Amino acid sequence: MRGVSAQKEEVHAAVSKLDKGLYPKAFCKIYPDYWGGDEAYCNIMHADGAGTKSVLAYMYWKETGDLSVWKGIAIDSIVMNIDDMLCVGAVGPYTYSSTIGRNKHLIPGEVIAAIINGSQEFFDVMRGYGIDVHFMGGETADVGDVVRTVIVDGTMGARMPRKNIVTTDHIQPGDVIVSFASYGQAVYESSYNSGIGSNGLTSARHELLHHDYATRYPESIDPNVPRSVIYNGQYHLTDATETPLDAGKLILSPTRTYAPLVLKMLQQHFDQIHGIIHCSGGGQTKCMHYMPQGLRVVKNSLLSAPPVFRMIQEAAGTDWKEMYQVFNMGQRLEVFTDKATAESLIAMSYQLGIDAQISGYVEAAGQNELIIESEFGTYTY
Repeated sequence: MRGVSAQKEEVHAAVSKLDKGLYPKAFCKIYPDYWGGDEAYCNIMHADGAGTKSVLAYMYWKETGDLSVWKGIAIDSIVMNIDDMLCVGAVGPYTYSSTIGRNKHLIPGEVIAAIINGSQEFFDVMRGYGIDVHFMGGETADVGDVVRTVIVDGTMGARMPRKNIVTTDHIQPGDVIVSFASYGQAVYESSYNSGIGSNGLTSARHELLHHDYATRYPESIDPNVPRSVIYNGQYHLTDATETPLDAGKLILSPTRTYAPLVLKMLQQHFDQIHGIIHCSGGGQTKCMHYMPQGLRVVKNSLLSAPPVFRMIQEAAGTDWKEMYQVFNMGQRLEVFTDKATAESLIAMSYQLGIDAQISGYVEAAGQNELIIESEFGTYTY
């Protein structure tokens, strides 16, 4: 009813006839080395963005005057690119170009500056962990006839040796799954992270926030959406929560990147990494799009869902099975590997302040299947 789909069925249908690239089972589309012409190399280009999270940043900034939320939106746009590319083994150097479309009457230059400068500040932090991103500028367009507030997207590119590519072709019976927390505070983060990421934000915003905002910020909603599903929650943006963050910043937590962790994992255990999945659109069911045939994935020991997802479920009454399809539920990256390697990856993760654990396993099956045995019930997909 709100005009969004976690499974992106129409998008998958639209691109179904396109070339799948060099490695159809890779998480990102990989191309021949068009720029260098070297058959030993390949090119990767990826585009993504912060989605409707920018609407929440707009509201929070209008309510509080806090410009820092726009740096978070810049991070969201970057990480939704870089962490998809990590899944194919691309750990840089990267190029990045931002694309910002704004309604100039509502989004002034100071907001644009906060987004652009926030991008560079994030790249500076990442450089200290071995992640090299070259900021190539981008496009900022005044498109008030098209965009109600602001949309922040980006495009990232990399060139890498084909021998370093990670696909999901090697996922096999006997593998275990390591899940890495999207919440808490990694050593390279400046505050507690709720783990929300950049998926399901339309649902989160409307299920948690008070209906007052429909009147105060009509520019924050699609006028075609029924009023009955607009801002149905109990929270105002600056209300306290059980976490260190108020309600607004809980939902605005910048999407965590796993780049420093994946760089270390691939340096030390490349041959044992059978697949990497970024649990973004599709949440914990994302792996279903990339599994080889004849496998059952059983997730029977996921990390406990952090407060933000419990709050959303309680507010909306959403079935837990659907929650696992829409949200990452506290773990936004998973790696398929052997058990001995899994223990090493978990130790690496804890060194960076990120919770992790073996969350499941892979077994042979007649047809592909995912079973989630969660704290809230058992669900089959």
